[in-house]
Amino acid sequence: MIAKKKNPRVLIVTPEVTYLPPGMGNMANYFRAKAGGLADVSAALVSALFKLGADVHVALPDFRTVFYSGVGPVMRKELSTIRSNMPEDRIHLAEDRAFFYQSGVYSNYPQENFKISLAFQREVINHIIPQVQPDLIHCNDWMTGLIPGQARWMGIPCLFTIHNIHTEKYTLDQIEDRGLDAASFWQALFYERPPLNYEESRNNNRVDFLTSGVFGAHFVNTVSPTFLTEIIEGRHKFIQEPVQKELTSKWHAECATGILNAPDPSYNPASDKSLPCTYGPKDHQKGKLENKRYLQKNLGLARDDKAPIFFWPSRLDPIQKGCQLLADIMYDVVAKYWNNNLQIVVVANGEYQRIFRDIVLHHDFHDRVAIQNFDERLSRIAFAASDFVLMPSSFEPCGLPQMIGATYGSLPVAHDTGGIHDTVWQMDVQGDNGNGFLYEVQDTQGLWWAFDKAMEFYTMPPKVKQAQITRVMQHSLENFNHEVNAQKYIELYEKMLNRPLINGVGGKSLFQSSSDEKANT
Repeated sequence: MIAKKKNPRVLIVTPEVTYLPPGMGNMANYFRAKAGGLADVSAALVSALFKLGADVHVALPDFRTVFYSGVGPVMRKELSTIRSNMPEDRIHLAEDRAFFYQSGVYSNYPQENFKISLAFQREVINHIIPQVQPDLIHCNDWMTGLIPGQARWMGIPCLFTIHNIHTEKYTLDQIEDRGLDAASFWQALFYERPPLNYEESRNNNRVDFLTSGVFGAHFVNTVSPTFLTEIIEGRHKFIQEPVQKELTSKWHAECATGILNAPDPSYNPASDKSLPCTYGPKDHQKGKLENKRYLQKNLGLARDDKAPIFFWPSRLDPIQKGCQLLADIMYDVVAKYWNNNLQIVVVANGEYQRIFRDIVLHHDFHDRVAIQNFDERLSRIAFAASDFVLMPSSFEPCGLPQMIGATYGSLPVAHDTGGIHDTVWQMDVQGDNGNGFLYEVQDTQGLWWAFDKAMEFYTMPPKVKQAQITRVMQHSLENFNHEVNAQKYIELYEKMLNRPLINGVGGKSLFQSSSDEKANT
């Protein structure tokens, strides 16, 4: 007889998170620390697991300044009182001065991020894991990259999720100087060169944090299946060889997969409070028109109900996002479709914003092209008002704007790469299929081709076009959500906890509301 937990305890370790469910603790609503998509994904996974009745716990740094931003002195005192009565909560705060006074999740100084990372991991390893006693640990990105090695040494199954291909490298003596006893699990870490022994490597052989996470974990996932394949096939030269090799090893061992992220649940045009006019799949034509009129008026664009609007939602980063391609053809695109009043709206920050503004100024495109600093409300309105979302990314680990756009009835015009490949399919009106316009070769001609295909669709008879947009919106709402995302993680957890299978045990979910123990023979 082998005792098997019916409701395994899962500890999710993340440096950032948002909107934790209230039932997890009295202060759940105040633990909001976000730098990117990892925060939303972590929060959604925790919330979905908690809703399903799973015994889920979360560990995160105690970013006091971030958590208390906007909170008055009276409320801060109340929160301090609540904080002192948190031992039974499922939220576990790692405490250290390294992150008490941080104004954000990450610092602009690498050395500060190193201190934050080591202080966080030290507290998780020394205090939180012994307190929680998890059956499975789920770590995220380089700032948690040492924990999988410790988990392997302790015999706890560990999943490591790569959201961002970024790493830091430090020696064992630097790690141990921050209070983390790496000597106990040093062999489960990944070094710049093969270590001869602990003493030889301690001072001069740096540990690669991200690759250590991959190396030490029992299972690894990226945030899209295609991006994982692209890494293994060596299609992205910016990805360093060590992480590529370790991911390839995990892949061949059937211990690596891709699980897509999903947009924040608030991205729903039927309930989005930012929109001047909410709408759903069935009344999108009227709703999008009202939002288009609002956007045109407030950005000084030509007032034209029939004008196609192309929306740029991503940071203006020429290395990843492909904004230089748009800059190269912006004049020609606007000129070609001048009589259609084609309009481009950019709501994003980045180094290419100045170049875009110069193009607008030089050609006097002020009523055709609007360049705005990022503002979340304006961005949401632009999703609702636009007809197409521009995503000519050179690479995309997952991407969310293409999913948000489709949900809002704004069809992606995008490069066929990474997570875009997994979420955007070529529009086929006759086959009643697809949700966007993909090009394969990352150059101006490819983006031009996609623009033309989008405009061919836009000029179709209204009834034909609207039926396709209704279909796309319904599909997006059903498939691009955290319930689907969380279920895939649950299936992966169960695979890890059941591997190898014990006399064929499986099938029924381990993650159920009951915490009773179940005996399996």
